[in-house]
Amino acid sequence: MLGNLGRIGPARIFVHAAVLLIVVLWLLPTLGIFVTALRDKDQIVVSGWWTAFSGSSQTAAVRLDGPDKAKQDGPNYVIAGTVAGEGNSGNGRIQAFGLRVQEPATYKVGSSADLGNGETLTVNADGSYRYQKTGPFGADARSKRIYLTIATPPQFTLDNYRSVLGGEGIGQSFINSLTVTIPATVIPILIAAFAAYALAWMEFPGRALLIALVVGLIVVPLQMSLIPLLRIYNEIGQIFGVPSKTYPGIWLAHTAFGLPLAIYLLRNYIAGLPKEIIESARVDGASDFDIFVKIILPLSFPALASFAIFQFLWVWNDLLIAMVFLGTDKDHLVLTAALNALLGSRGGNWEILTASAFVTILIPLFVFFGLQRYLVRGLLAGSVKGADPRLFHSNRTYSA
Repeated sequence: MLGNLGRIGPARIFVHAAVLLIVVLWLLPTLGIFVTALRDKDQIVVSGWWTAFSGSSQTAAVRLDGPDKAKQDGPNYVIAGTVAGEGNSGNGRIQAFGLRVQEPATYKVGSSADLGNGETLTVNADGSYRYQKTGPFGADARSKRIYLTIATPPQFTLDNYRSVLGGEGIGQSFINSLTVTIPATVIPILIAAFAAYALAWMEFPGRALLIALVVGLIVVPLQMSLIPLLRIYNEIGQIFGVPSKTYPGIWLAHTAFGLPLAIYLLRNYIAGLPKEIIESARVDGASDFDIFVKIILPLSFPALASFAIFQFLWVWNDLLIAMVFLGTDKDHLVLTAALNALLGSRGGNWEILTASAFVTILIPLFVFFGLQRYLVRGLLAGSVKGADPRLFHSNRTYSA
């Protein structure tokens, strides 16, 4: 094993270290959002999310019983009681107490604190206390205020998610985002797959010009074409009496913006497939449609899945196109827009914001981890070396 480690080159070690660094940089914020969303507001204010598994300390202010509760005990006068029943210690355990809010942990529990003027105070971990004075307490004296340092065990709750999915309108926005994202991912893949096959394996005039046009459209800024596209869509909608803010409109918009990259990626992959398979299928009499459906689509699944990841993540996280083509009414508000509005109205409620953020990234995480094994294979479009030997099976399998 040590010998194998010695044969690992510096470049490979650097790549592994870089990947590990990227994983850590990505994992820590995601874990922080997840843990924070499971804590209540008081815990978030008091301590960071990394302390959630070891508990936290809180400061509580309580008042002892007044002088009217004092009882004589020999030459001393004693006020005894408990502070646990006042709800300040909750489910936690008292660790220390103090007389000033700036110093809530001056004295340890169970120890006797000398308050001067013959007064002593002892607070126990269960909340019971003994306040003793060598002389009588003044009748007009106020009850003493003390401050407790309370250690609370790790506590997690799903109330934040219930509040977000139920009362904050995020649940409806979640459905709206799925309504936008799924068709806006499937439609450009279907169109791009046909176009990529035609540009890769069909001979027709102007094919090279179309390929150059597709490459040029990739670099067109989204913001430059957004308003003209919206105006064209509104004019067409007025002719046919179609409302301007509809789901088909945003589906078409995302399809238009995603098609150039989709065609480019799929065309490179399909053009790199073994030529022998296509020619053998044509010799057996298979039409272009049969070749596309029975050969190209099954072999191009890594590339299709690769683009599906990019398109899904881009559409899911989109805010600009959704605001322009779908509007901001509550019935059509997507998740990113709802979270943006929530950030403006609930900027101080971190428990709500983190729960909303984690709901936002949950679906993209499932999509990425479900298709990530095809990502690298799809990005290496055009590589034939190392292809599956089953691709070269008898051509009679693909006959029409």
